[in-house]
Amino acid sequence: MPQTPTISVVIPIHNEAAYLPGAVAELLAELETVPATVEVILAENGSTDDTVAIAERLAASHRELRTLSLPEPNYGKAMRAGFAAATGDWAVNFDIDYFSAPFLREALAMEETADLVLASKRIAGSEDRRGALRRAGTAVFNLLLRILFRSKVTDTHGMKMIRKPVVEAILPFVRSTLDLFDTELVIRAERAGYRIREVPVVVEEKREARSSFLSRVPRTLVGILRLRVRLWRER
Repeated sequence: MPQTPTISVVIPIHNEAAYLPGAVAELLAELETVPATVEVILAENGSTDDTVAIAERLAASHRELRTLSLPEPNYGKAMRAGFAAATGDWAVNFDIDYFSAPFLREALAMEETADLVLASKRIAGSEDRRGALRRAGTAVFNLLLRILFRSKVTDTHGMKMIRKPVVEAILPFVRSTLDLFDTELVIRAERAGYRIREVPVVVEEKREARSSFLSRVPRTLVGILRLRVRLWRER
């Protein structure tokens, strides 16, 4: 009989004291429908509220849940730490307000033909219900990746499932943090020739965005240019 796959779900969290208990309950209920052994890693980073205490209390009540904590608020560094701590056959990136058991089931069905499965907001069959500005931002960002990196993937941000050996091979070379950690991880996987599959998703914001889209644009553009220079030098 085939072995049951194991999955490590990594979720960066920052100042989520009020939101965390309900979101974790919903997440764990969804994960019960996934045909895999699942662990959830809450990667807390730089919270100034009661997020750490609440996360640790939740972990004490659920054996499939564990936490790690970083001193500074940095989404990319939290994701890196979570991926490094993952013990499953696959490492998965979810956000605390954006997760999907159907995505995991569909991704697991591809485990024989994929090393990395991306939930794309931009391929046929997807439904992106976010505001027009955010949809336009995603399209422009993807266009930049196609121009600067000749990338063929349609969406590097969002849910993804990556084979653990791929994470182990690529993670030491990823330098981007903050918003671009996962973008660099995907681009490096693509350049290394790993098998990437994309699946359509429905995207609907469960709450208002916690950070300004426009405030991230200059930082993201600088980060993309730095990544382009870094990869060019590596060649």
